[in-house]
Amino acid sequence: MKKLLPLLALLSLTAAAQQRPDPFPVWDRNQDSKLSPEEVPEGLRKNFDRIDTNKDGFISKEEHQTVFSRLTKAPIPTTPRLPDNIETKRDIAYAGTENPRQRLDLYLPKKRESDKPLPVIVFIHGGGWKGGDKASGISNVGRFVGSGNYAGVSVGYRLTGEAQWPAQIHDCKAAIRWIKGNAKELGLDASKIAVWGSSAGGHLVSFLGASGDVKSLEGTLGKHTDQDSKVTCVVNFFGPENFVTMVTQKSTVDRTTADYPEALLIGGRVQDKPEAAKDASPVTHISAGDAPVLTAHGTEDPLVPYEQAVEFDATLKKAGVESLLITITNGGHGFRSPELDERLQQFFDKHLRGIAAEISTKAITVEPRR
Repeated sequence: MKKLLPLLALLSLTAAAQQRPDPFPVWDRNQDSKLSPEEVPEGLRKNFDRIDTNKDGFISKEEHQTVFSRLTKAPIPTTPRLPDNIETKRDIAYAGTENPRQRLDLYLPKKRESDKPLPVIVFIHGGGWKGGDKASGISNVGRFVGSGNYAGVSVGYRLTGEAQWPAQIHDCKAAIRWIKGNAKELGLDASKIAVWGSSAGGHLVSFLGASGDVKSLEGTLGKHTDQDSKVTCVVNFFGPENFVTMVTQKSTVDRTTADYPEALLIGGRVQDKPEAAKDASPVTHISAGDAPVLTAHGTEDPLVPYEQAVEFDATLKKAGVESLLITITNGGHGFRSPELDERLQQFFDKHLRGIAAEISTKAITVEPRR
């Protein structure tokens, strides 16, 4: 027990004792249900190896909760604390079903900066299409909503344990149509919707940006099928973009088996289902007129190869679509950078609020993973 006491700061035990949320969902920026060293605040990384009991280079939710529960002897809250300047409407059924995965959380500023309808930033979580949860959306969109200039939405969707592709994109498109169908009532601007996601969420937002004009991929979920699912702009953090080429690229994921994430998504190995894999890849559906994209991807990503971002960027540009590729030198599958945050702000302000900006695509270097 004495050996665990230095973990007090890392696990925010004092805050937990005061019934404040566990930091895990906030730190898990890419929503893959595990923490990499770069996702843990820099001042607390010295304790990383002590919690990573299986020495796989990540802190799993189970490893985290084991230590947290032992020290606090208290239940772990699952929903991040809501900032005081934001109001929320949770678990809204966007698809007209009772399925708890087909829900979204809506975040609105308590004080708006103007009387105009608010542009919307939609966050879609990662987790290999088999995990993750919309609850952490506030940790991503919160600072934008808190400014009074944006509304935020965090979308849940069916995972591969329940449904295979294209269920996931049908859910996301239904959520976009719900936003548009309720925009007037909620004071939202239906013509200004950004989508942002990481990892599997990056794949889904990339797909939204590329397939808004593909009627066969819309699905028929929800009450707002009179609306389209087109979005204004896309922020893609290290999303898989071409399943077919990814199986040939270097990765720590064994993509020769039948249970790697993309295989579970499409119902079989990419190698055995090339047409299904192609159809589920955002690059397949890119065409002129698609939404502008900002992509950020780490050069040392062990799960989704950096080459995926390079191919995506090149395909977008070839089609005449605005594409900004920001290389995160030394970055893994998840990273933090104040400079990237600034460029993200510029991108949203430019496309959703009409504020002119020259957004740098200069590579950003982060500390290499130790």
